[in-house]
Amino acid sequence: MIKATVLGPVWATKRIDSFPQGALLEVQGDETYQHYVALDYLGSGPGDHVLVALGSAVSRHLPGTTPADALIIGVLDPPRTPNP
Repeated sequence: MIKATVLGPVWATKRIDSFPQGALLEVQGDETYQHYVALDYLGSGPGDHVLVALGSAVSRHLPGTTPADALIIGVLDPPRTPNP
């Protein structure tokens, strides 16, 4: 699992029928700066900081044999400022 920032949507005019309905978003790892295309069910948008699951953990969560290896599993809240 990595922390990442959503860069924006990735548009696909066609998908295989078995691919889950959800947004495809380009994300960039906050520490590695690597780019991924992640499936999103949460309604994340550009600039959101998210948690992304990668690899076999994703394939176990999605139905059937979905060919996806990056899934947004949480949207991170901005840090709170302490009360004085």
